[in-house]
Amino acid sequence: MKKRRITIILGHPDKETLLGAFANDYEKAARHSGYEVRRVNVGDLNFDPILHKGYKVVQDLEPDLCKLQEDIKWCDHLVIFYPMWWSTMPSILKGVFDRMWLPGFAFRFNKNGLGWKRLLKGRSARIVVGSNIPPIIGRLIMGDTTNEIRKGILRFSGFSPIRKTLIGRMETMSERRKMKWKKKFESLGGRGV
Repeated sequence: MKKRRITIILGHPDKETLLGAFANDYEKAARHSGYEVRRVNVGDLNFDPILHKGYKVVQDLEPDLCKLQEDIKWCDHLVIFYPMWWSTMPSILKGVFDRMWLPGFAFRFNKNGLGWKRLLKGRSARIVVGSNIPPIIGRLIMGDTTNEIRKGILRFSGFSPIRKTLIGRMETMSERRKMKWKKKFESLGGRGV
C-alpha cells in the first residue's frame, strides 16, 4: 500500500508562534504514523513576493518556489496553517500563490476561452486559520474569510475535498485550550487528514 504524502505549509512569516507549534504537532504525528511529509515555512523562503507585470512578462521562479511547486505536485494532501490578518492570509503567503500558482502548474485555460483544466486534481487539502476573534464572530462580521484560498486558489486548481479548521482567541488562549488544540492536531496529523 502506498504511503500518503503530505506537504505542510506554515503561512505565518514567524514559525515561533502558537500556529507554528500546532503545525509542528500535526507534522510530528503524521511522521509518527508513517506518512511521508514535507514541510515549508514561508518565512524561510527566499523569493520576491510581487508578481510585477502579471502574466505579461515571464518572471522566473526562484529555486525556493520551484521546490515548493514540486512539493505540491508530489503530495496527496496539502495542509496550510496561517493567521487571518485583515480578513485574509498574510501578504507573504499571498505572494507565494501570486508567484507560483501559474498557468501550466495549477491550471490551464482552455484555448476556446471557455473554462479551464484543473491540473492539481486528486489532492485533498486542509486549511487551518488562526485568529484573535472567535470564528463565529468573524463569520458574522466579515463572512467566510477562507473563500480566497479555499475556492479561488485550491478548488480552482482541483483540490477536493478541502476541509477547514478555524481557531479563535489565539493571543488569549488558556493552557487548557492550547492542550486541547494540540491533541486535535496530533489526531489530524496521525490520520493524515
